Amino acid sequence: MRAALTWRDQAEHCIYDLAFRPDGAQLIIAAGNRLLVYDTSDGTLIQPLKGHKDTLVNFDDFEVRTEFSDSIIFYSEDCWTNDGQYLALGMFNGIVSIRNKNGEEKVKIERTGGVSSPIWSICWNPSRDERNDTLAVADWGQKLSFYQLSGKQIGKDRVLNFDPCCVSYFTKGEYILLGGSDKQVSLFTKDGVRLGTIGEQSSWVWTCKAKPDSNYVAVGCQDGTISFYQLIFSTVHGLYKDRYAYRDSMTDVIVQHLITEQKVRIKGRELVKKIAIYKNRLAIQMPEKILIYELYSDDSSDMYYRVKEKIVKKFECNLLVVCSDHIILCQEKRLQCLSFSGVKEREWLMESLIRYIKVIGGPPGREGLLVGLKNGQILKIFVDNVFAIVLLKQSTAVRCLDMSASRNKLAVVDENDTCLVYDIHTKELLFQEPNANSVAWNTQCEDMLCFSGGGYLNIKASNFPVHQQKLQGFVVGYNGSKIFCLHVFSMSAVEVPQSAPMYQYLERKMFKEAYQIACLGVTDADWKELAMEALEGLEFETAKKAFTRIRDLRYLELISSIEERKKHGENVNELFLADVYAYQGKFHEAAKLYKKSGHENLALDMYSDLRMFDYAKDFLRSGDPKDTKMLIKKQADWAKNINEPKAAVEMYLSAGEHMKAIEISGDHGWVDTLIEVARKLGKAEREALLKCAFYFKKLDNPGYAAETYMKVGDLKALVHLYVETLRWEEAFALSEKHPEFKDDVYVPYAQWLAENDRFEEAQKAFHKAGRQSEAVRVLEQLTHNAVVESRFNDAAYYYWMLSMQCLDIAQENEQQKTEMLQKFHHFQHLAEVYHVYHYIQRYTEEPFSFHLPETLFNISRFLLHSLTKETPLGISKVNTLFALAKQSKALGAYKLARHAYDKLQGLQIPARFQKSIELGSLTIRSKPFHDSEELVPLCYRCSTNNPLLNNLGNVCINCRQPFVFSASSYEVLHLVEFCLEDGITDEEAVALIDLEAPRLNKRENKWQEMMSDKMSLDAQSLRLDDDADIIEDDDPFTAKLSFEQGGSEFVPVVVNRAVLQSLSRRDVLIKRWPKPLRWQYYRSLLPDASITMCPSCFQMFHTEDYELLVLQYNCCPFCRRRIDESNQ
Repeated sequence: MRAALTWRDQAEHCIYDLAFRPDGAQLIIAAGNRLLVYDTSDGTLIQPLKGHKDTLVNFDDFEVRTEFSDSIIFYSEDCWTNDGQYLALGMFNGIVSIRNKNGEEKVKIERTGGVSSPIWSICWNPSRDERNDTLAVADWGQKLSFYQLSGKQIGKDRVLNFDPCCVSYFTKGEYILLGGSDKQVSLFTKDGVRLGTIGEQSSWVWTCKAKPDSNYVAVGCQDGTISFYQLIFSTVHGLYKDRYAYRDSMTDVIVQHLITEQKVRIKGRELVKKIAIYKNRLAIQMPEKILIYELYSDDSSDMYYRVKEKIVKKFECNLLVVCSDHIILCQEKRLQCLSFSGVKEREWLMESLIRYIKVIGGPPGREGLLVGLKNGQILKIFVDNVFAIVLLKQSTAVRCLDMSASRNKLAVVDENDTCLVYDIHTKELLFQEPNANSVAWNTQCEDMLCFSGGGYLNIKASNFPVHQQKLQGFVVGYNGSKIFCLHVFSMSAVEVPQSAPMYQYLERKMFKEAYQIACLGVTDADWKELAMEALEGLEFETAKKAFTRIRDLRYLELISSIEERKKHGENVNELFLADVYAYQGKFHEAAKLYKKSGHENLALDMYSDLRMFDYAKDFLRSGDPKDTKMLIKKQADWAKNINEPKAAVEMYLSAGEHMKAIEISGDHGWVDTLIEVARKLGKAEREALLKCAFYFKKLDNPGYAAETYMKVGDLKALVHLYVETLRWEEAFALSEKHPEFKDDVYVPYAQWLAENDRFEEAQKAFHKAGRQSEAVRVLEQLTHNAVVESRFNDAAYYYWMLSMQCLDIAQENEQQKTEMLQKFHHFQHLAEVYHVYHYIQRYTEEPFSFHLPETLFNISRFLLHSLTKETPLGISKVNTLFALAKQSKALGAYKLARHAYDKLQGLQIPARFQKSIELGSLTIRSKPFHDSEELVPLCYRCSTNNPLLNNLGNVCINCRQPFVFSASSYEVLHLVEFCLEDGITDEEAVALIDLEAPRLNKRENKWQEMMSDKMSLDAQSLRLDDDADIIEDDDPFTAKLSFEQGGSEFVPVVVNRAVLQSLSRRDVLIKRWPKPLRWQYYRSLLPDASITMCPSCFQMFHTEDYELLVLQYNCCPFCRRRIDESNQ
């Protein structure tokens, strides 16, 4: 920083204050009792004013003497904060009072020194960028202090060594002006660091202020002198490659990485005079010392510096340069080399003033310097060598210079703004360019440099013409595609595409040099152009690198294939160039080269692939059918791709490509074309015919598909066709002719039935197909669903079907016979239970019942006795007992009703039955403790009256004979089951019964009780024998049924052939079970009461009940056998 006096004037009286007009064009001065107005541009006195009798102290300041803390108060406009809310008052007793706009004191600052440090000037920092308002206070204790609005002091007091009379900030608050008894104006930073002197005066300085938004300062003195200075802030900076260091706020140094834009600030508390940077070193010169910094690491992106050395000496120099182990000071004609400890090691004395110096690199401790002198001499100096080397001598003074990366060329800018480039070895002037103020070689390319001047940036490659673009500032570095430019005080990295020099090399077919330029930074379009030019020039290595840059795999494959062919000995450049032209779309040029090199077939392939069939025909070899067929096929492919399928089909058929013709016709649904092709094809064309059949199926033409399959003879595919199209009748007919396809027909048919909720038919179909496990699984699922959905009548039917299915499996599979028979009996039992519970459930759920109380009573008893062991899923004991209790009470079976109500008390009763059951439980107590004898069931074998509640279940308590119930009313039927004597087959027994022979006299047929060795555990049996005692009875059954047996085991009735002959056919009912079960025989003891048995399920009914139910449902109520079905 230096101050230049712009103008000066002398007034008659002391200058107490001055002020600038807001635009800075005029300056008004208080001199005695006069006002003087000056033009700031040249110091002309515009007019003197006089209007005060007393001395003028201030325009916007004035002195007030009052009785306020016994002190004199000074304040001015500068004493108000930026927002105008607070006023600072500096007092003669050293106290600062901060008050609001109403005059109320908010903060009182009591400073050390007190009365001995009267405050003479105060000023708020006008900057609006600061976070807090800052107050500068100057007192005659010769201190400068800073405070926040809160009264907190910022930093320590700054000792001035003079009495300050005035303090003021620059417009933006970056600097402070201070004048007083030292007869000079000093410039300070906003933190109070002294930067230098603006101007020496002959008397005390009473006022000094900066012109708004400028670097001009006006000074007023005790002797009436008015001075106007211009402050010149020089740029203090240093650059090495992509690191730029510059001074900020006069005391700080900022190091900027020009590539990454990273910045680091090195704070200082003294004026920075010089900066030098080199590799990992940074030198900062201050008034009394030089600081040497180094980077923490060798990382190229590291931005953290630490102090390496301090040279505590005062140096005066024009230029400062730092190396790895030395600093270089330039003093006019003298260069001094100092170590980092401050010891002078070497000195060079030049013939003329040194105008430019630059470190050009080298080993640590042996770096080279490039020095330019005013007399035009250019030297190279090594820091470890006392002798300077003269590179060349020119007639004009040097302003700027730089050496190329390989140190073969030297660029110089002289005082005539001319850029001259020399060959260092031959001293020859290679070329020169006008209008240059600075120059820099590209550090990555030997033959490229740039220079600036006249508002333009000039880039020159080799000896090609200069490429220009607009750019303000000075070029200070050129690295790759980035040019570092200093404009005013800011350094910027400008990205400059290297397209122009690259194209200059391309024009001369200098592909390798063009590639080097492109590597510095060009656009993708430039890379592509370079790649194409190199490829056409058959410079494959350069082309390969360029195409790799733009990731063009297509051309990389081409180059790779050409290189592979060259390895195998192919060296016809015309053929290579033809391939290149073909890739570039220059097809006619490529065809000419193919023909010229004797490869017409390649031209034919190219035109065929391009669908240029007219051009392709020109390259057909005469009469070659193979080429002609190939061309037709490709033409067909092209017709298909351009959406002309009709033409494509015709061409494929003419070329013999039936499969492709069929595929196109099928995809477009052309059934007529398909059947025409199918009928023309021979049986040997199996694949094509099957493809036709596939499309017929897809296009819903099963007739044509069947015709095609018949032509091929594929019966299995035909069966699948019938199944897929649900043409079951044709499928059944085909399976009849060919039984091997039975599974292929009936299994899908059963699955289709199941998917369409026709489960019963599906079960039959599975059964017919021999898939017993699937049939059983369907029935089990149906049964489970019926139970879950409370369709107990359906559940009974399905369980009956399951039992019959198990019987079929037992008949067919000997290994599963025992298991299946167990399941048969279990499912038969469940079928009866669910059949009965259906009526109970309807009675409890529906409002009306269609059954008589006696029927419901019998059903409830039957169900209760059937549930002695376990309760199947879905059956409610509550519903059963509830129905039994109500009907028993209604019919007079009070004992049974009481038992039912008692049982209900131990069960979880639904809320809807709760009240009714509780009431019934109470009212039954008033009834007799016995049952009506009319309801008591009779055993027709032993004529024993059985209790209504039988712990043994549905058997007689005396003879253990199982009761036979009617499947509708569930009354005990007058039937007694009998068994055949060993050795009598079912067929023989039926034949004997059918004979109906006349009965013997009373003495010939007798009942006899005997022990049979053939029965386990010496069980008893009853048989009719001729040798028994004579009993007066016509019928052996009637005589024997009155006989009361002893023991707890059930003893069946066993008959021989004679007894069978005596039985009447109409009195005997036979359950003709399929094998492996034996038939069951029942004798009716009341022949006049007609009983009907269902021939399918073998359930017994009173004939009247059965006929009524058949009329209602047109089928058996248990097994749902329709009346029009046969007895099979």
